[in-house]
Formats: sequence, structure tokens, C-alpha cells
Amino acid sequence: MKILIITLAALMAIIVLFQFYMLMSVTKTETQKFSIIQKYKDFEIRFYPSATLATIKSNARTYRELSGPGFRKLAGYIFGGNESEAKISMTSPVHMDINDSGSTMSFVMPSSYNETNLPVPNDANVIINKVPDEYVAVIGFGGFASDADLKFYSEKLQNLLKKEGITPLGPFRYLGYNPPFQLIGRKNEIIVSVDWKVK
Repeated sequence: MKILIITLAALMAIIVLFQFYMLMSVTKTETQKFSIIQKYKDFEIRFYPSATLATIKSNARTYRELSGPGFRKLAGYIFGGNESEAKISMTSPVHMDINDSGSTMSFVMPSSYNETNLPVPNDANVIINKVPDEYVAVIGFGGFASDADLKFYSEKLQNLLKKEGITPLGPFRYLGYNPPFQLIGRKNEIIVSVDWKVK
């Protein structure tokens, strides 16, 4: 019995240390740059400058259907699945646009890369594209994301924007910041482009 308790305590200590390590690693990961334009009680307006993404398209209609297969394809590209066999650093967040007419998942490329100096993907389904500047509304939540969470927070953000007289443009999208094996300190966001006039 004593050996079992000691073994369990050691396993718990390893898990806690691993999660602490993961939390520290995530804080050192390059994050897509943005500026906070205005803060409201439950959401904020941000400006995202143009960025270069690696994107895959999918017929998936749910977070569960898109997240695993999409991540594997994009991870394959940045972990050497390209014409140069180059290793490209992971950044955050991962972008997902999930809807019935076709979904996408994107990795933001490190700021040292652009469309001209990124290696060509071996997988033709991985597309390198540049997205324009945009103003977005953002609402955050913790824990492991689910389709129910995405629906709930998209509707909440939509209602908050309506209350403030801000017009959303296009679909509500999901941003995920953490690897699947990180258990604590998880960060998720729902964003949508907005019609924002600079004051």
C-alpha cells in the first residue's frame, strides 16, 4: 500500500511538472501580433496587421472533425514536409473557420517568413496565403474547446456587438492557443471581422 501511494505521488508530481513546463513553453511561443483598439466589459476590438498563413481546406463541419486531421496536415508541413525539409517554428494561435459550406484551418507563419521565402509544401492541400489587415471583435474562454463552446461564445459575441451597435462582417472564427496535452492555463477565443471606423 505504501509503495502504491509513493508511486501515485511520484506520477502526480511528474504530471504537475510537465504541465508547468508546457505552460512555460507556450508563453515562449511566438504569438500573432495585434493591437488592442478598445476594451469593453466582455470583449475587445483588435487590429491585426497582414500575416502569412499555411492553410488547409476541409469538408469538416465541426470542431472535432476539423481539429485532428487539419492539425496533422499543417504540422506535417512545418515539421519538414516541404521541398527544403525545413523545420518551421510553431506559433499561436491556430485559426479555424468552421461552417457548413467548407471549413479551413491555418497556422500563422513566424514573422521572419513571408510568401516568397517559405518552402513549398509537399502536400498540395497545404496552401500558403497572405491575409489582409483587419479589425476584429474578440471574446475569450478557458478549458478544452468544444462545438458547444464555439456556438455559445459566437452567439454571446454576436449579441454583445449588437448591443454596442458594431457590425460583424463574415463568419465567427475560432483561435486556439494550446497543444492538446496541455491541461491547465488553456486559452481560446472567438473572433469576427467588424466594420470599425478609426476614431
